[in-house]
Amino acid sequence: MELKAYFQSYENYFWEWKTDEDIPGDSGYNDNNLISVPGVGAIAYRPYIMEVLKELQPIGWAPFGALLMVLYAMQDGYTDFAGPLRKTAEFYSTGNFEFNAEREIEFLEKIKTLPRVYKQKQNIIILLQTLFKDSHNRISASNAEATLRIYYKRPQELAASTEKQHAGPSVLNKDLSALDLNERFPTTQSIIDAMKGLVDEPELNDEIAQEETTAKTNKDFIKELIEEPKTFQVGSLIKRIWSGLRIPMRHLSPGEQPIGGISDMTNKGDFHRMLLSEFANEDEVFMNRVANNEALYIQREIPPEENIFERIILIDTSLRNWGTPKVLAFASAIAVIKHPKAHSECKVFALGQTGLPISLNKVGEVIESLNHVSPVLEVSEALEKFFNEENTQKDIEVFFITHQDNVTDEKVQKVIHQNRDRLKFLVTTTSDGEINFYKHHQGARKHIQKIKLPLQELWANPPRQKTATINLNGKKTDLPLNYPILFPTPTNKITQFLYEGEFFILSSKKQLLKTYLSDNYYDKHSYDYYKTYHGCEVLIEDISVKSSGKFALAKNKQQHFILCQYQPNKKLVSKLNLNTKEYSEQNVTGLNIPKTYELIYFGKNFYLHEFANPLLYKINIEGNISLETISGKDKEIDKNTIKAGTEAAKLKQSGLKIINNFNRVGINVYGDLVISGHQLYSASENTLNFSKNRYEIKVFAEQNKNKFTFPDGSEIIADSRGMLTFRSSNKSIEEFFIPSAANGFLSLATYTEFGGSEYYLPEHALLKVKTMDEMCDRFLKVFIEQILDYGA
Repeated sequence: MELKAYFQSYENYFWEWKTDEDIPGDSGYNDNNLISVPGVGAIAYRPYIMEVLKELQPIGWAPFGALLMVLYAMQDGYTDFAGPLRKTAEFYSTGNFEFNAEREIEFLEKIKTLPRVYKQKQNIIILLQTLFKDSHNRISASNAEATLRIYYKRPQELAASTEKQHAGPSVLNKDLSALDLNERFPTTQSIIDAMKGLVDEPELNDEIAQEETTAKTNKDFIKELIEEPKTFQVGSLIKRIWSGLRIPMRHLSPGEQPIGGISDMTNKGDFHRMLLSEFANEDEVFMNRVANNEALYIQREIPPEENIFERIILIDTSLRNWGTPKVLAFASAIAVIKHPKAHSECKVFALGQTGLPISLNKVGEVIESLNHVSPVLEVSEALEKFFNEENTQKDIEVFFITHQDNVTDEKVQKVIHQNRDRLKFLVTTTSDGEINFYKHHQGARKHIQKIKLPLQELWANPPRQKTATINLNGKKTDLPLNYPILFPTPTNKITQFLYEGEFFILSSKKQLLKTYLSDNYYDKHSYDYYKTYHGCEVLIEDISVKSSGKFALAKNKQQHFILCQYQPNKKLVSKLNLNTKEYSEQNVTGLNIPKTYELIYFGKNFYLHEFANPLLYKINIEGNISLETISGKDKEIDKNTIKAGTEAAKLKQSGLKIINNFNRVGINVYGDLVISGHQLYSASENTLNFSKNRYEIKVFAEQNKNKFTFPDGSEIIADSRGMLTFRSSNKSIEEFFIPSAANGFLSLATYTEFGGSEYYLPEHALLKVKTMDEMCDRFLKVFIEQILDYGA
């Protein structure tokens, strides 16, 4: 990252650079040595800021404005961050962007009220690390290091950052997003508790895994996971989890208790097994000992036998458990299954919309399971179904592994409580590497263990990708029918339809597509191509139909799509049920129908129709095809046909050029992604475009059919219909999608968030809309950085 970009100041913003002539600057550069809140007071001198940044460099940097406001809130005495933040938010609230800084002000008040001891000396760094270690729009550690290096070599370059610019909405959004920490830290005490988690506390020393186990069982499998880039993050955690794991690996019945001797006596049993010495007591003493369970019995001497409990592990794959918590969940599951002392079989289910049985015995199976994600937010229904319908037997021991936040969900809590007798262990994970184990015993949940994993240390040295040849004859990677965002509408179409107010397209690839237009196309003054037209979703593929002729579309009573086709040259009328593939046709040579007749839909029937001609040919929708000649025409047919034709004609210009011949995927010397000779870059604020690449590619991805794999294991899956799927080797980066349209503004989306052109936003989407700059910083840039850092 450039020095200027990170330290850039802005007009009408809540902080600015100033010069204090009485205080000499560091590194011989005396100008702009102070940062202050305009009209209020100083935040800190530049040397102090740079020392703080140097300490924070190993974990990366939060946005500069957010960092400054936290440092300002730490000050004793009078401070005013509320006024400047409100003023800045009001100034930059224009157009579609409405900023409100109240949540951020509320959080800064918590920093202000922290006890003084937590805002002094080294605790300042611990506090900043606690607040910003998982911050949105964080600058990576490598970029932070490079920026510091430039500053200490050429501090005078900072002068360019002091010239104020107009801040776009994305700049303020980055700072406010980084300060919106109320959910993570609801109280001042929660901040203090989190800070203590970064300090070595005596009571936690035995819970933090420090020594790797020397057990050799399953060593080869764990080694394979570590050597494979796609499973490296999971595999590198398992031995650390083993070394701290304190749960029973197997059970013996009747408890592997000793046989014979004093240790085999019990205070419960049958009278015929009571010790003879008990009968020597007086009657009153004897009865008291029996009544109070004090009498001694000889336990039945049977050899220990293996337990009949079946161990089942349930892994939450909902959207809330995505990223690092999911990696921890799979690592915890494999640690239990492959533990050196575990000898019994173990079943594993991935819980989403349903419970899907999975296997974690091979590297390939682990890779496939890690890519599994369910679109549901929580898995209470699948968890309840597991206990009620599939596993009603009592002799099961269930582990449920989920994100810490999911346990607070009311629905999930209810299912866990109702099945606590069989849900033996509850395992929760967090994004900072913490795993907590809870045990249900006699109806109560007890916290038995916490393991804190040093993720940055364990994931510091990923393996290199094994050399592989390009395989163009292998199996094509499976593609979904649709994605969270719309496809670009193709320019090559057979025809388009308007059916009951909805727009449909029959593409040249023999697909039935559904699209829509924005309401503002009636207002010519606000007409805008990318706001009026929208992409499409695929309804049906591989339609067996000739591309010549005239077409009409309708639905039958079963809501199946019926495609009617009239081929004048062949004198053939046909009807195809797109859902069931049922087909019927009729030769109409004897009817002498002129070639000028058009095929239309009106009033629950198809018609062969011509304007100003009273003769109609009615074609049924239900059943096999048949034609009926009608001599008198309803006047509404002509009016409806004109209106429908006018509306459908608006789709003629809605197509975009799609990149569908994929080759030479890589990253060029400027760090931009290149797809088939097209460079993916941001030409202006909050935009993403493809343009012709004119630069050398320095990192190539290996191709296997439609999948491109980079050296670190990150993948791009290409869909010739116009979509790219990005899967990083770093599982904390969510899977995301970018359309492959060669022209026009693009979008970037995950399963839950969306940024970019509304052209790709589904009509009834539940995606949370973000700015394109924010989405690129959080997903695309870190995807590329992961690949480049690996290469370095």
